[in-house]
Amino acid sequence: MELNDVIRRRRMVRRYHPDQPVTEEDVEALLRHAIRAPSAGFSQGWDFVVLSDPLQRQAFWGATTDPDEEPDSWLAGMQTAPVLIVCLSDKQTYLGRYAEPDKGWADRDEARWPVPYWDIDTGMAALLMLLTAVDRGLGALFFGVPAEHHHDVHEALGIPMDRSIVGVVAVGHPAPDTRSPSLKRGRRPLSAVAHRGRFGVPWE
Repeated sequence: MELNDVIRRRRMVRRYHPDQPVTEEDVEALLRHAIRAPSAGFSQGWDFVVLSDPLQRQAFWGATTDPDEEPDSWLAGMQTAPVLIVCLSDKQTYLGRYAEPDKGWADRDEARWPVPYWDIDTGMAALLMLLTAVDRGLGALFFGVPAEHHHDVHEALGIPMDRSIVGVVAVGHPAPDTRSPSLKRGRRPLSAVAHRGRFGVPWE
């Protein structure tokens, strides 16, 4: 599939066919493309925890939801995803990489970083997984984990505390679902977001 077609077809899928598994080959393709994402200093400070077994996925949902509350439509749909990939960033890998002689930030001072590139690069890796899923005829969604549940997810999945949860990629075969009401906002046109040469000069 051509890249333009992949991008046009990409949408966030919130409900999946639970009886249609994702193959090991598909999962490995997502991961192999994810690790091709750009990273500052080629630091590659990311990890991906793949939850493809029902008990593994239940451990995640058990750590992020209240068992006494009935799931809303979004959660009920997401819990049908046969694969969850928890995307983690590793800040210390970046600080260590930039303390090396060719970078020269031996003090490992986090203040040198204008933005947390460890999180940004992991997000880029997640995007490559989303595009790969579409290219292979699958559906996918990237979603965040509320901050108050991060510790429980670390505990449930054995994640070291020096790793940060950037988000989760859900993968599966799309099932019929209602469109997100947020789409009624419409897509902002290039003339509103792209600026030619100077901010405020619209892209015509």
